[in-house]
Amino acid sequence: MKAGLGLPTALATTIALLTYAINPSRAADPQPRFPNDPVPTYPNTAPPPVGIPLPNQERAQPETDARVSTLLQDYSGHLWVGTWKGLTQLDPNTGRIIARVPIPSSLTGALAQDKSGRIWVGTTEGIVRIDLRTKKVTAQNFALPSNRVLSMVLDKRGYLWVGTDKGIVLISPDRALIMSTIQDLPGVSANAMQIDENGHLWVGTLEGIVQIDTKSGYLMNVMENIPGGAVQSLAIDDRGSLWAGTPGGLTEINAETARITGSAKSLDGQNVLSLKRDRVGSLWVGSASGLVRINPKNGAIVGQIAGLPSSRVLTLSPDAGNKLWV
Repeated sequence: MKAGLGLPTALATTIALLTYAINPSRAADPQPRFPNDPVPTYPNTAPPPVGIPLPNQERAQPETDARVSTLLQDYSGHLWVGTWKGLTQLDPNTGRIIARVPIPSSLTGALAQDKSGRIWVGTTEGIVRIDLRTKKVTAQNFALPSNRVLSMVLDKRGYLWVGTDKGIVLISPDRALIMSTIQDLPGVSANAMQIDENGHLWVGTLEGIVQIDTKSGYLMNVMENIPGGAVQSLAIDDRGSLWAGTPGGLTEINAETARITGSAKSLDGQNVLSLKRDRVGSLWVGSASGLVRINPKNGAIVGQIAGLPSSRVLTLSPDAGNKLWV
């Protein structure tokens, strides 16, 4: 395992890089208005005042870094690191900091990239859009039903779904304005979101899982019998099965029938905080007790990682190679 890769000391204690062997044999396989309706024309959202660029790597102070809450590898292969105190772009090959991006709220909760390549940052005060070339904020929205953003995902049409602690918001990436909201969400808080092969939205809440038709906004299924209760993380494996991480373990769900089909017995009682599928089909599971790799076909642990900077794994990001950022 490699950790840090030349990162500042404080950041190196909260982010690590793992290299895993590529071995396919071990891998598993009121009614809102939505985009189909006429869309009115809105003025462009005014960007915030230009901020002073943060120091580069050589001049960085340890106190500028904090706990890593979210990770995203962009289309060019660069890694975006959201922490409790800001946003940083890294070169994953060297660990060199490319840019520190000033944002209105430093505490980040979610990251996403739209089809035009722009980076969306969910914070405790709303969302902002970053131009990939200039690293400047070009749009923002601080008028969500709740500005505490917990999750974000792009649907197959390119629209941005934003999960907050008081419901879900559909955002137009070009305007950064609200197109629709779902505020009467069972379980209230949209802790995690995934889009399945059919384009349906799965939402992990405080009370279970909700399935939503992204075209109409209708709730298709509500699952309140998830072992462990609150769903903190979601992932979809190569077979299309949905995996839900809770404070009590990891549960497998058939995305076609919205029924529980099994669980990773070896993780029963574990507080599962983060989930990611890698490019060979394995499922990485981050918990309050560390990091393991499982075979989604049978839920068996096929690898356990020791020596992480912290045993509490909040976020994961496999890159285009055989590496995993933690």
